[in-house]
Amino acid sequence: MLMKNIIISCLWLLSMFSLSAQRSEVGVFIGTTSYIGDLNPTKLFTNPQFSGGIIYRYNLNPRWAIKANILFASVEASDYKNNEKYERDLSFRSPITEISAEVELNFFNIYNANGKNRFTPYIFTGFTVFSFNPQGYLDGKYYDLQHLGTEGQGFEGQPDYYSLTSFAIPFGIGFKVNIGRYISFGIEAGMRYTFTDYLDDVSTTYYDNETLLQERGEIVAQLADRSVEKHQAGTGRGNVTTKDLYTFCGASLSFKFGNEDKTCELKNRKIKHKYKRPGR
Repeated sequence: MLMKNIIISCLWLLSMFSLSAQRSEVGVFIGTTSYIGDLNPTKLFTNPQFSGGIIYRYNLNPRWAIKANILFASVEASDYKNNEKYERDLSFRSPITEISAEVELNFFNIYNANGKNRFTPYIFTGFTVFSFNPQGYLDGKYYDLQHLGTEGQGFEGQPDYYSLTSFAIPFGIGFKVNIGRYISFGIEAGMRYTFTDYLDDVSTTYYDNETLLQERGEIVAQLADRSVEKHQAGTGRGNVTTKDLYTFCGASLSFKFGNEDKTCELKNRKIKHKYKRPGR
């Protein structure tokens, strides 16, 4: 519900900016998303999943821009495909909805006018809020994992259930080119360093499987520990010292509004007015 309200508010703000602000761009992003975490600790850009969304960019000047994104994606991984710890045999998938505010620094000045530089590589960083919902697969069905407490969340003396909304720091590189006056095309690759270790529902240690079986049922017990021989309570299930990451790679196409440069025209008017003869 929180993410829904944030998205509605941002869409309203984007529509207001696109109508009133100068040097504005509104467009779409299409690409792929991947995940780095306990179930895939080292392999970048593996298991890519489709992602897409809308972007708004405001060009402060030919070198600096600010950008807002609303993106929808999914990530997934498994020990069997991505990790050497096959005996753990955990897997997950999770949808992601994110809202980001970013600052872009162009390496070169970029313009819309003919005869001037129309392309540049750039770097970016900013701030992201996102929602996620890890799901585990068992006997032909996916189960939402957060409320199951697979690591003992909710039991007396154990941590509370983790939040399904978190924050991240986005950073990356890109390349964009202005096509004529009103179209911009770009490609981009970036990471989101998150402030959660539960994007995959794996973080700390195994909880006593027999207790999970008795208190929460067979499904929870199986999703918590998929190995043939159940792990002893307190042994490592994940790496609590690192946070999860996810990546975006893709292309954007945006349309510009109010990008005509009036600077020269205004200067010429001032010069003509300054040297205009009296009485004329």
